This record gives sequence, C-alpha cells and structure tokens, in this order.
Amino acid sequence: MTNFIEYKDTVAFHPGYYIKEIVEETGLSQEEFAKRLDTTPKTLSVLINGGQRLSADLAVKLSRMLGTSAQYWLNLQSIFDDVQARVQLDGEQKKEKEILRVLGYEYFRVNFGLPSLPRKVDNQIEQLRCFLGVASLTVLARPDLAASFRSEGIAKDKKTVIRANAMVQIAANEMSKVEAPKFDRDRFEAAAEFALTQTSNHDGFLDVLREEFIKAGVVLVILPNLKGSKTNGATKRMNGRIMLMVNDRRMSADAFWFTLFHEIGHILAGDFGVSVDGDEGASEKAADDYARDALISRESYEKFVSTGCFSLDAIVKFAQSIGRDAGIVLGRLQKDGYVRYDDASLAALRTKYRITRRYDSSMP
Repeated sequence: MTNFIEYKDTVAFHPGYYIKEIVEETGLSQEEFAKRLDTTPKTLSVLINGGQRLSADLAVKLSRMLGTSAQYWLNLQSIFDDVQARVQLDGEQKKEKEILRVLGYEYFRVNFGLPSLPRKVDNQIEQLRCFLGVASLTVLARPDLAASFRSEGIAKDKKTVIRANAMVQIAANEMSKVEAPKFDRDRFEAAAEFALTQTSNHDGFLDVLREEFIKAGVVLVILPNLKGSKTNGATKRMNGRIMLMVNDRRMSADAFWFTLFHEIGHILAGDFGVSVDGDEGASEKAADDYARDALISRESYEKFVSTGCFSLDAIVKFAQSIGRDAGIVLGRLQKDGYVRYDDASLAALRTKYRITRRYDSSMP
C-alpha cells in the first residue's frame, strides 16, 4: 500500500497522505482523531496508508470536522485514481505486448485479413483485441478462459495456453455466426457414422460434414495452425450447441480423420476441452480408442494384419472392403509398426488435404 504515486513527471497523493499530515499537526493519536471523525481507528489507518478509496461519507465528515468542502477531498481521490489508472494501464500494455510477441501478428493478418500494421505494436494489439473479442490480450494467459486443458502439465505452459486460447477464441467467435439447433446426441452419432462414408471424398467431404454436423447441433471449425499452439482440436459447449475445432497442421488423411474422430469421441463422452500434444490420461485414451475403432474395426484390422501382406495393392483392397481411404489404413499400419514411414512404395497412398478457409458471416 502507498499513499502516493510517482508516474513519469507527476506525483499524485492519496487523500490519506494529507489526512496523515493533519493528524500529526493536531498532535492527536490516530485513535483519538478517528473518534472525532466518527470512524474506526482501523478505517483511518488503512485510509492514511492508501489502502482504500476515500468514501463520500468520510469526505463529508472531513469537511464538517475541518471546515473544508467535501468536493475538495473527493477531487484529491479522483486525481489519485486517474494517475493510478494510467500506471495500471501502462503495466497492462506491457503485458499485452508480451502476449503479442507470443502470438505473432502475421498469423492473424495472413489468415484472417487483419490490416498490415508493421512496427505499430499498439495498433496491432487493438486489432487483436477486437478480432478475438477480449478486453485485454492478457486474458489469453488464463488456463480457464475458454475451455479446460485436458493435461495439467500443458495448463502450466504459458505460451501454449496463450496460443491455444487464441485458437479456441477464434473458433468460438466463428461458431457464434452459425445458426444451429441444440445438440442432439442421437443425431450426432448418426452424423459421425455418415462421416465415415466420406473418407474417400477428398474434394467435397468438408462441406458435407459441416452440414450434417450442424443438423445435430455441432459446428465444425477448421482453423489454420498457429505455430507453437500444439493444439490438435477442441470441443466446447456453447448455449446448448457444441463447437468442434480441428487444427489444420496435420492434414494428411489419416491424421485428419483420427483427430476428428478423437474429438467426436470426447463429445460423445461429454468431455469438453482442448487436446494438445502430450495429453495423457483416461479420457484421452478413451478418445483414442474410439477414433481407432471407429475408423477401422478391431476385428477387420486384426484379420488383415494376420495376413502379413502389406503391399500397396493389399492395402488398397482392404481399404475398399471396409469403405475407408487407403491413407487411413496406411497410417494405422505405420503407427503400429507393420510398415515403415519411409517406405517409398506406399507413398502414393498418403493423401494430403489442402483446405481453403472461407471467412464470411455465415460459414466457419
């Protein structure tokens, strides 16, 4: 606590500073002065040390006791408050600049059309506040801002939290532009089953998925990767609807579909939050198991791997038999160690998605 503030070329004094001088001039103890002022010694002591604002009631009592106007004391408080706010604003701006350095402005300019403002840091901060819909960029450092992090370790990583929160905030804001009914679990399960039929529809699957998911009260948002976010996906319940966000940093067919169904698994389990690299725990394992078995049934997969034949033709034939993109089968085999990641003979099976973002008033 302090009863004065030094700010640049200005020194502002709390009313308590002047009250302390008056008490000393009277020769009274603080206790005696407090009694005469019709307040408690504790209240007077806190006020003298700048620990609380001067109330209108005490301003009136001081004016009556000392023959001054109540407005005189309230003006002293107002001047002190103004300088204190300037100091706090400076501190806030310094913190926001740190957040901006973590996020980087270029990502938002390139992907979301924010104006080019080279070297105009304060203007960049203003643009980001407005775009993200936050009063201060500092709120992005809060692990509990938008959605919970499924890993306590990640929640302690400030830079990851800032970047992941920014992505979730963007997705939530885009979801707010979309009209969708309340979440219907049965309908969403059916939509998820339908999604499995679209794994080979490389050109038109995304629009079809969005449409089916929206009917079930789930808004699918694909966001460009914010470097360093470590974010794979996120789910969030909003006004009875559900946001399902997927990062586009892993857009090979197998990675995309696994990530999508991992998040679908979380939704069906009623588990909402942010999935990032390194997540562990029962809920993550359950979501992984759901995605793995939804994309390729355990029985079919075990039967296929038991053949020991993983040639390009064999993989394509098996993928066709279960109605899946061959890249999904290849990714599973690579993860399980049945084929090498650098096997050039199978490279043709890996499909890489290029999703063009559309930013308008109706479509995420």
